[in-house]
Amino acid sequence: MRKNTLDDIDGRCNCLAARRASRYLTAVYDQALGPAGIRVTQFSILHKLVREGPLAIGELAAAMAMDRTTLSANLKPLERDGLIDMVPGEDRRMKNAVLTKTGLARYRKALPIWRSVQKQFEGRYGMKRAEDLRKSLHDVLGSGFDPWAEGETNVTVQ
Repeated sequence: MRKNTLDDIDGRCNCLAARRASRYLTAVYDQALGPAGIRVTQFSILHKLVREGPLAIGELAAAMAMDRTTLSANLKPLERDGLIDMVPGEDRRMKNAVLTKTGLARYRKALPIWRSVQKQFEGRYGMKRAEDLRKSLHDVLGSGFDPWAEGETNVTVQ
């Protein structure tokens, strides 16, 4: 196909733009958090557990906007490293993620690093722009799609 007959997906795709920015910021945060021995996704999971206490896998997946399979893959190294424990819930078929003392210590070590990266990003990008960006990205989560719904897709092709 000729280039001029193709849609300009690079410049128009919402998902591509968000993923590119996400990969960029993830690399920045991961690099900064390296000395704490943790990645930004792991830091975010620990943060949820610090704030909300033990959470069932389904609750944690929803809070993280992740499917359960991706969350499970992210929990394995945290459990292996002794940062979380997976314990049976009230219903023995369910498991809860529980922060350990080691996990809390790692979170506390990583928190000032995370704060520093946040401050640097907001300094370069602009505090108001960063706030607006976070709000816009948060609003995406309420856009009406249900990406992890069982069965039918909720996207229609026109």
